[in-house]
Amino acid sequence: MSSDSRPDESSAAIEHVSDTALWVAMYRALESERPDAHFRDPYARRLAGSRGQRILESMGGGGSSGWAMVVRTSLLDEILLRLARGPGMGVVLDLAAGLDARPWRLPLPSTLRWVDVDLPDMLAHKRSVLAGEPASCRYQAEALDLRDRSLRRERLPALARGGAPGLAMTEGLLIYLAAEEVADLATDLHAIPELRWWLMDLVSPEAVRWLRRRWGRQLASAPFRFAPAEGSRFFEPFGWREVEFRSLWDEARRLRREMPHAWLWRLIARFAPATRRERLRRISGIVLLERV
Repeated sequence: MSSDSRPDESSAAIEHVSDTALWVAMYRALESERPDAHFRDPYARRLAGSRGQRILESMGGGGSSGWAMVVRTSLLDEILLRLARGPGMGVVLDLAAGLDARPWRLPLPSTLRWVDVDLPDMLAHKRSVLAGEPASCRYQAEALDLRDRSLRRERLPALARGGAPGLAMTEGLLIYLAAEEVADLATDLHAIPELRWWLMDLVSPEAVRWLRRRWGRQLASAPFRFAPAEGSRFFEPFGWREVEFRSLWDEARRLRREMPHAWLWRLIARFAPATRRERLRRISGIVLLERV
């Protein structure tokens, strides 16, 4: 989840999980400024601020290392808009919302209720940056420490009440949790009858090993943790089943936002067994779960 402590604004270090929101916002800013951008987030650079720029520079690789964040954002946008324009989705609970600006940058239905759930400092920062900007839907911010399970179980059902069919979204959250924490969250979300869907990004153990090698030192205060070997089947005992999987590997090629040297990995994959190719395809992706 995130911390409410205020960091040194001159620091380029990621000191807790909340700081990753500044880093990701900078990737959205860079994509938005491209002439061939897949999405436009006119608020991203302001939300990230100078500290977000310093964090991005400290991570190494510049904009080229953010291909997965860009693809993730694009896919979540596509799925959210499709569901929101369908048969009357009532509410979105954006858990650990960070600096997500979708209620302002996406053409969501005016009847949709969008609830950002995060810690007070994060929500206050977003509110100050976006002051005076009109949201496309009915926006609400709820200050809540999601680590407090008893409070979470009290507040989340109240936030979703009357919003069926509803959706919970956990973008960039689960990877920072332990498996037992994710299991508890899955149980608690399933107990909310309004929630029909759960939209998330999910990585495999192979992806986490690569990410730790790439950014383990910089992310020592926010280590990557959740990467179930069984993929989305992890959620089945808690009442959720996969209804859609979008591979970041496949979609990156479609969107022309592939990782450096992706052509070499594709060449190697051509000679790999089918099971290995499928593991590569599911190394990281966007998953839409539906309650059983």
